[in-house]
Amino acid sequence: MKTILAASVSVLAVLTFSVAQARDDRLMFPVKDAMAKGETTKDRLDHEIKMYFGKQATPPVEKKIGEWTSNKKTNAANKSDQEACEIAFVSAAIALQERAKREGGNAVINIKSVYKNENVENNTEYLCGAGTFLSGVALRGTVVTLKKGAKK
Repeated sequence: MKTILAASVSVLAVLTFSVAQARDDRLMFPVKDAMAKGETTKDRLDHEIKMYFGKQATPPVEKKIGEWTSNKKTNAANKSDQEACEIAFVSAAIALQERAKREGGNAVINIKSVYKNENVENNTEYLCGAGTFLSGVALRGTVVTLKKGAKK
């Protein structure tokens, strides 16, 4: 009888853990909230590398360099979904800016969310996969050189 009880408890624990771990909600959050999140975020983003989301108007493009994807995850434990997603978003945005610098660009345009190959093109919001233990954001954008002195 003890063996059956122990086995039942073990199966229940495994099932409960599997269900909890399987959470992968798709949530949309405002880009501006993540970009303005305190001094630490403002200090980490490179204001010399401009970022344009979705179909936002840009100054004239002088040179298209290429398209890249940045996929970042963060620990979601003890954080709200939005807080965890903002951390992952900022990390993904910084990675795109770093790529632009390496490639000689001064902007990333047409940035869209591509979390688990789900493409979401939006001027004001990004897609985040929020799970029980991890949250993730994947951004894809085109690195370009914008014409200097051109107005938006």
